[in-house]
Amino acid sequence: MGPDQHAQLDGFGLIFPFPLRIAAVLVAGFWGWAINLQYLDKANIDVSSLIRYPARTPSQRPLHVSAYRLATLFSIPLVIWLIVFWAVTHHSTELVERLDFIPQSIFIILLLILICPLNRASRAGRIRFLLTLKRVAIGGLAESQDGKFGDVLLADALTSYSRILGDLYVSFCMFFTDGISSTSKPNRACGSDMVVPIIIAIPSAIRLRQCLTEYVRARKIVTRRDPTRGNQHLANAMKYATAFPVIWIASKLRNYNPIETHGFSEVTIMRLLFLFCFINSSYSFYWDIVKDWDFTLLSTEREHKDYPYGLRRTRHFASDRVYHYVIVADFVLRFSWLWRVLPGLAWVSETEKGLFLLMVLEVVRRWMWVFFRVEAEWIRNTHGSSLDDVLLGEYNHKFDAD
Repeated sequence: MGPDQHAQLDGFGLIFPFPLRIAAVLVAGFWGWAINLQYLDKANIDVSSLIRYPARTPSQRPLHVSAYRLATLFSIPLVIWLIVFWAVTHHSTELVERLDFIPQSIFIILLLILICPLNRASRAGRIRFLLTLKRVAIGGLAESQDGKFGDVLLADALTSYSRILGDLYVSFCMFFTDGISSTSKPNRACGSDMVVPIIIAIPSAIRLRQCLTEYVRARKIVTRRDPTRGNQHLANAMKYATAFPVIWIASKLRNYNPIETHGFSEVTIMRLLFLFCFINSSYSFYWDIVKDWDFTLLSTEREHKDYPYGLRRTRHFASDRVYHYVIVADFVLRFSWLWRVLPGLAWVSETEKGLFLLMVLEVVRRWMWVFFRVEAEWIRNTHGSSLDDVLLGEYNHKFDAD
């Protein structure tokens, strides 16, 4: 190990080692999905029909029960591994770094659970997840009748897990690199400065390709009455494209080298990063509100007498305040990168504890997003146009009029 490895490992890393932090956020995603399914069901929204999941018979448990069971199966070894690691290391820096194979092995256990052939372990759901992930991983997109909406949900979830996926690579890279431990302070330049940025960019590239696929499909059925059909998918693709400059500039700033940056100063790169972060966050927030959730807050219809300010006429959740709270939360979390310049909050982007917090908050934001994205899709399918569900937000209303 490098001479400064011990000094770099702080108390947070001793208590919650890097590999187990990654695993915890991955497992949290399954708990989040189970909660989504349960409360959407209580709101009388049939998620199964939206994602084209086989209907449950009366003798079968509800879909969310199976999701909770799978999340529990993932959580049990995670908790056991953490307790065992504490017991054998006693928070000793030397032991934490030397016994890194214990937390690193958790990924093998989780993978074995995911591919386990036993029927009792939510096998149908696991197979569906793996098949969808296989299709989505190369930017594939099912037809609407085959579960396109499920592909979109999973691909969007991957964009929120992009940094976790990058850290997963870093964890294994450090584990298999001589002289360094996967439980040491993360070296996000492990292997190559460009590998992690490329991994982080892959989920956005997947969604970009899916949007282009939807655009091509929509253009095949263009008519004289709607010649711009499908253009919203190009706009959506552009949203994901705005993530690429942010990822590239952030990597240059993290590994600053005046030669590689053609003489640009760190201050200049920081300003460029803020500019592209603002573009990406603003675009994404607008799309969340207007296109994904069909709210009228940022449109000319926001002051409508038939429903609360900035929302929409049809709503399935009981409290209108929840909608307004989520809009505010989405805005705050979309602009969480500003924390690095706020007084007293620089630690959020400069420490492993802070970076972990940001990753968790992004997963929480995506979890909230799913509730209202699924609700909007359900409303479109039950109250709006059924034209292959390619229309989003205001475009949906426009073509309904036709």
